[in-house]
Amino acid sequence: MELLKLDLKALLTIARLALKDLTSVNEPDFRLEQAEFNKDKNLWEIVVSFLTENTNKRLTSNMVFGSEFQYHRIYKKLSINLDGEITGYHIFNDKE
Repeated sequence: MELLKLDLKALLTIARLALKDLTSVNEPDFRLEQAEFNKDKNLWEIVVSFLTENTNKRLTSNMVFGSEFQYHRIYKKLSINLDGEITGYHIFNDKE
């Protein structure tokens, strides 16, 4: 793909296809949080967020689920070359 064809919508589509198996949520609400073109490496570095099931819900003292959220948003950073190929997944957790 040419640089002009890799607009924000195309970058989000590439990321969505690559990351969709990381969530079991029916509508994971993928969002492009950041997109930056690295001229030295000739690729896009993007950050995408999406919803996943919250599997770390805490129990209250009466053994009923507390007011924890059903979903949480996670963030992934990807590097995408000008051909639309992912050249790197940068895995980090929400504590970083």
